[in-house]
Amino acid sequence: MYRIVKKVDLAPTIKRFEIEAPLIARKGKPGQFVMIRIDEKGERIPLTLVDASPEKGTITIAALEAGKTTKKLNSMKEGDYLADVAGPLGRPAEIAKYGRVACVGGGVGIACIYPEVRAFKQAGNYVVSILGARTKEMLILKNEIAEFSDEIYVATDDGSEGFHGFVHLLLKKLIDEGKRFDLVVAVGPVPMMKAVAETTKPYKIKTIVSLNPIMIDGTGMCGCCRVEVGGETKFACVDGPEFDAHLVDFDLLMARNRRFIEEERLALEEYNKVCGCKR
Repeated sequence: MYRIVKKVDLAPTIKRFEIEAPLIARKGKPGQFVMIRIDEKGERIPLTLVDASPEKGTITIAALEAGKTTKKLNSMKEGDYLADVAGPLGRPAEIAKYGRVACVGGGVGIACIYPEVRAFKQAGNYVVSILGARTKEMLILKNEIAEFSDEIYVATDDGSEGFHGFVHLLLKKLIDEGKRFDLVVAVGPVPMMKAVAETTKPYKIKTIVSLNPIMIDGTGMCGCCRVEVGGETKFACVDGPEFDAHLVDFDLLMARNRRFIEEERLALEEYNKVCGCKR
């Protein structure tokens, strides 16, 4: 059992949890993830490591309410226990001194990009952070990321803060204005990562994305998280989750992620009935 030490509301539908998991905390690195299960009858879902503290023996994750399990997770309180937390899983991010690194985060992906922003800065890079959200209210961890960024830019879909538009358009604007990048790392919704990849490809800027396919065991045994990268089948949980963005078949990934959309809708509806929750 894994105790929730601290819970913080980052946005109306995004919560951050600090969880007791000393063994994972000793080994966890930026770019890796954990598989969690809320209770004995719950499904296993992957969540990126936002932070890990060997000293406190805790890890930090963030969850966006997108379905039954994440809604149930976000209803939990400090002192509650998760049945399982397995990890760290996946390959760590390749942190090195590249030069000028752009870290692009969208939605809850901002929380996922945070440990990489910090790690790239500590490795001696010039870090430019580009954060995107639907509205100012949904923008998270701006101050924390600013602490490790040489420059920080914000884009909101409705224009309530910063650039009015999507993050990939802001990235293109910066490039066209003369900003040079040796590496771009993007984490967020699949359409956002696809758009970032299409933006950087004509400029031949090396771009890395963290993929989020449907995942069951997180160890490469089930094959559910397979993605196509450079014409080859890869398992995101063991070969990734980070891949060369210019080689990823994003359309296939999006199609596979929609495979159980009806079942997910029904599960959420049933959960809402049982708990008396609003949609």
